[in-house]
Amino acid sequence: MGFTVESLREAMRYMVESQGFDRVLCKMKLLSATPGKIVCELKVEEEHTNRGGTLHGGLTATLVDVVSTTALLYTERAVPGVSVDMNITYTAAAKIGEEVLITAQILKQGKNIAFASVDLTNKATGKLIAQGRHTKLPM
Repeated sequence: MGFTVESLREAMRYMVESQGFDRVLCKMKLLSATPGKIVCELKVEEEHTNRGGTLHGGLTATLVDVVSTTALLYTERAVPGVSVDMNITYTAAAKIGEEVLITAQILKQGKNIAFASVDLTNKATGKLIAQGRHTKLPM
């Protein structure tokens, strides 16, 4: 395993403290990591919302991208890869103050392609907020 849980935390901290777009995730916390599975948490705040006061769909897409890529890092091959396809199904809204669990799992990782699924759920109720699929080419 190329990464430890602590090195994953450091990698995520490096991403969100950069000047790039990933800094929108600076309040996300890594809760647990097992090989090929990562669980993070984000409390929805005003800065994360759309005009309707709920979790912005673009931020949801970013969560799917970043957390599934982090799960890919925590595998035996430990390579992030490049995205070739990502889709998201939005099933419920998350409002300001609600805590969202982001669970990414690597479904399959071959030498030429990797598949991940990501569920965003309301921490208090377990209700599914969104579900994403992410396909990556390892580099």
